[in-house]
Amino acid sequence: MPGQVYFYLEQNIAQAAPLVSDLRAHGIKVVTVSDTPEAGEGARTAEQKRDVLYITDSGETYRVLLRQGGLVLPYRHDGNRDTDFTGAPYVIEQIEELGCEEIDMAYRRLAGLPWEILTTKRCIIRETVEADLDSFYRIYADPDITRYMEDLYADRDAELAYIREYREKVYGFYGYGMWTVLTKAGDVIGRAGISWREGFDLPELGFVIGAPWQRQGYACEVCSAILKYAEQRLGMTRMQALVMEGNDRSEALCRKLGFSVKEQIEVEGKRYRYLVR
Repeated sequence: MPGQVYFYLEQNIAQAAPLVSDLRAHGIKVVTVSDTPEAGEGARTAEQKRDVLYITDSGETYRVLLRQGGLVLPYRHDGNRDTDFTGAPYVIEQIEELGCEEIDMAYRRLAGLPWEILTTKRCIIRETVEADLDSFYRIYADPDITRYMEDLYADRDAELAYIREYREKVYGFYGYGMWTVLTKAGDVIGRAGISWREGFDLPELGFVIGAPWQRQGYACEVCSAILKYAEQRLGMTRMQALVMEGNDRSEALCRKLGFSVKEQIEVEGKRYRYLVR
């Protein structure tokens, strides 16, 4: 979460009162300002700027804060519909309905920080970051892993570029995707999440757990939590899974999670069991 939130609002200040109260209740310093930013704002260090989120309904203030390197979240309402917020990846509305969680999510997007999606008894599921790459290569070096799923890029730089693009275009647009699975001690043990496969109508559950952590119930624990999250938070009441023929352990897990085999299909020359839950 940001350490401080600055409100530069010209209108609708009263509507922000519930959000201000919620932020303060979570220990976040809140400053409400009616004037344009002072020159001193630009003197913050890079680390200090990453700790501050600015919310404004003024196009001029938005551009000034951007030039100063700030993390700026525009606020659009009935009084500023024609205001130019060109380049803003996110714009908030109905500020009276927002809470600390939504502001933290927007802040993390602007700061390039990963969302923590959920926790289980033993694991944390969060968005993938570049620092996970070494762990992924160690996991995927096991031939039993790549026997049943697509491998990483052989070129490390290509895989890094893929992660960066995925964070921007998938997480940034959908808010979900394939995530990193960690133990609560911080060890990366695999990946799991939700994706859409071209040519299919249902979201798809995907998962991989590294060999050292297999046969310990991690996959079931993580996937059960993801399915619950998908239904309750994303409104996904049905889910598919494609399991390559011969991958009996993954099929058994899917059945345990409530999936059933509907048919056998071929995708890009490979045979899969198509399961639906």
